[in-house]
Amino acid sequence: MTTATATKTDLKKTAAQLRISIIRMIEAAGSGHPGGSLSIIDILLYLYTQVLRHDAKKPAWPDRDRLILSKGHACPALYAVMAHCGYFPESELMTLRKLGSPLQGHPDRLRLPGIEASTGSLGQGLSIGLGMALAGQMDKKDYRVYAILGDGEMQEGQVWEALMAAPKFKTANLTVIIDSNNGQIDGHVNEIMSLDPLADKLASFGWDVKAIDGHDFAAIAGAFPADRTAVGKPRAVIAHTIKGKGVSFMENQIGWHGKAPNKEEADKAVAELAKGLS
Repeated sequence: MTTATATKTDLKKTAAQLRISIIRMIEAAGSGHPGGSLSIIDILLYLYTQVLRHDAKKPAWPDRDRLILSKGHACPALYAVMAHCGYFPESELMTLRKLGSPLQGHPDRLRLPGIEASTGSLGQGLSIGLGMALAGQMDKKDYRVYAILGDGEMQEGQVWEALMAAPKFKTANLTVIIDSNNGQIDGHVNEIMSLDPLADKLASFGWDVKAIDGHDFAAIAGAFPADRTAVGKPRAVIAHTIKGKGVSFMENQIGWHGKAPNKEEADKAVAELAKGLS
């Protein structure tokens, strides 16, 4: 279940703590993707604590909302939020990418209860989410499906097939969230293959589109209305974020897309993030 309504201050403090967990997890693993994990953590935290209908004690509850992290390389953020919500002990976070750990380098639904889809092969998550949304309609269930994609991932052709299909099948129970941090492994998205004008493209396909500051909890709240059926069509949330958010030497630096910090770098990052706890 969602937790009690939290204040913006509470959420910011929790997000700072989860960012610290992300840094320490990736440091301990010696590999991972800090940039995109730090950019999406605010969205994930808000969804799991304020929006999603879910129960950590019953991860297979049939009436739960479904969340698919299509940009699976950002799973440290997902794991941090899931541990915060009680899916598994927070002490297990330090087993990230270790042999035999349920916390694999990309989400594995066969290893970790609460993971809806094994992802990481980019471009597939929205199609999976669309299938879940259609299944919910056919079964006359009122659960909602949320798929989180990276903006670099939006360059995949399969994504656009799903974007065309969702409005055709009137999947109003489906929301796609685009982590628009303008960074992918090869460089800046707007230089590799620009998505602009993204909002216009999505609207032309028949999506209800909302662009927000993905680090502003008030703006995030506005993107997910309490009335779960008000929109009447699939919704696309373009969350403008900062890759490496919260760590000054990682912010907007493509090199931190998939590089683990060493101890000195991790300590420096944690010291910065700890200021957000006071």
